[in-house]
Amino acid sequence: MNNNKKNKFLLLITGILIIIFVYNYNIKIPCIFFELTHLYCPGCGITRALKSIIKLDFYQAFRYNMLVTLLSPIFLLYILNKYFSKQKKKIPNFIWYLILFITILFGVLRNIPTFSFLAPTII
Repeated sequence: MNNNKKNKFLLLITGILIIIFVYNYNIKIPCIFFELTHLYCPGCGITRALKSIIKLDFYQAFRYNMLVTLLSPIFLLYILNKYFSKQKKKIPNFIWYLILFITILFGVLRNIPTFSFLAPTII
């Protein structure tokens, strides 16, 4: 196994171990952006959403962070295609720009009172 593949494998294993550790010990990871500005960033609620996905509670995951819940299957398919498919299809740049635009828009809208349904639910 070359160095690049070894590093990616170690990163994947580390990520899985962190998810298992956070899930089993009910660790709450604070959002630094929220702590400083009291505004929700596009990523607020990701940890809780991932924990809900692990529990197969997709409704609650959707309530914690709609964007991540909707984009996760797309990124999973991308990763599976990138590492396990013989045909390596590159995603066009405009798709990445569209995802970036949607993420920024989501981050702005979830802080406007009219769109408060986009804010993560509070336990």
